[in-house]
Amino acid sequence: MKDGYLDFANSPMGAKLVNALGLPKPMPLERYQQGQPVIQGTVLVGGGDKPQLLEALASVFKSIGAQTLAHARLPQWVAVANKAGLTTGRWGHDGQPGEKVKALVFDATGLDDSTQSDALYWFFHETVRSLLPCGRVIVLGRPPELCASPRKATIQRALEGLVRSLGKELKKGVNAQLVYVAEGAEAHIESTLRFLLSPKSAYVSAQVIRVGVGTGAVVAPADWSLPLAGKKVLVTGASRGIGAAIAAVMARDGAEVICLDVPQAQAPLDEVAKQLGGQAIALDIGAADAPQKLVDAAQAQGGWDVVVHNAGITRDKTIANMKESLWQLVVNVNLSTQERINEALVASGALRPGGRIVCVSSISGIAGNMGQTNYAVSKAGVIGMVQSSAPVFSEKGITINAVAPGFIETQMTAAIPFAIREAGRRMNSMNQGGQPEDVAEAIAWFASPASSAITGNVVRVCGQSLLGA
Repeated sequence: MKDGYLDFANSPMGAKLVNALGLPKPMPLERYQQGQPVIQGTVLVGGGDKPQLLEALASVFKSIGAQTLAHARLPQWVAVANKAGLTTGRWGHDGQPGEKVKALVFDATGLDDSTQSDALYWFFHETVRSLLPCGRVIVLGRPPELCASPRKATIQRALEGLVRSLGKELKKGVNAQLVYVAEGAEAHIESTLRFLLSPKSAYVSAQVIRVGVGTGAVVAPADWSLPLAGKKVLVTGASRGIGAAIAAVMARDGAEVICLDVPQAQAPLDEVAKQLGGQAIALDIGAADAPQKLVDAAQAQGGWDVVVHNAGITRDKTIANMKESLWQLVVNVNLSTQERINEALVASGALRPGGRIVCVSSISGIAGNMGQTNYAVSKAGVIGMVQSSAPVFSEKGITINAVAPGFIETQMTAAIPFAIREAGRRMNSMNQGGQPEDVAEAIAWFASPASSAITGNVVRVCGQSLLGA
């Protein structure tokens, strides 16, 4: 659905009125177009004390062809960048700001004590006004739970407050993220940085992402523009909306897509599959025999590489007015079915080693929602399933992650009453709703063969909604 207010607020007449009345002025977000570079603009690099990821960062920036500059308080970046074959220089001179930049990347892995937080202050104090619209901020740290000392864990946990505040302050379509990189995972950050620096992450902000040592060797795709080439991907709920967008992005990235939806959606499902050169499976995944049917279908094709659990339903009522059947139906389709399918595919080997499972949760599962106790239970359960299953599936080289969408412009949200719909659109740092492709891009990042170091993560695609954590 089109956001008329966004278009009006960015028209010549509308902009004057919005500014005069002090109304929010959402920035049209830059979204990925096939063939464009990861980032169009310069990356300004900073760090505190003894940053530990500079060489890894230089390798990634070399790979993506990024232009970089060194902040005055990180002069060592010039030598590191030059050694990696990057052309770089210093940002600013004589205490004056330098050129406008597209991204700020700060390596905070060397911060060991809260008394060193001034390094964060000076870098962002001096640079945030130089960020271009739809810019990117990435802070890299160490997972607090893995830090050797309480003091280091304390300052590393403090980074979450910084990033979430920056996401709310910077406006103009800028987003901010925190990436915790475990020791030993330094060489595994490329997939994540490619996603976060690019327009693919347009509606993702203030998220905390953990990159671990992985479930096996991280294999960079032969062609980063086709990371899923040769992969077979199942997408449930694929006949329309977010599911159709997921299938389209997977196909764009080179995958052979298997589109699944209920038999009642056979016609639009067939159309989506036809457009993408994929296959269609009409199946009620809530049925008791659905897991075995999917195992049989996967094995007939030599196994699948990625499973995307997008299918879901709502049956909204306050719990006092809800019938037991509605509770059971929603929990079964949205949660229990996913558990059964995952267990069947993994145990049978129908999901091949190195496979990916990506689930769609919801901001309702994080913040709750009036009249959606059944839905919130199911979507919070998806988060629990992801986090508890990650270490179990990693033994087979399989990752499991989830996205949690906020307000996304779909046929479902178009049916919401006007006032509630507008509140959903504006109650986030981007002051607008997301698009189905925003969810799809995050799922494609999780699905990439280069993302084997990312498991057990739940990333919100909500423009930093004011609801929830």
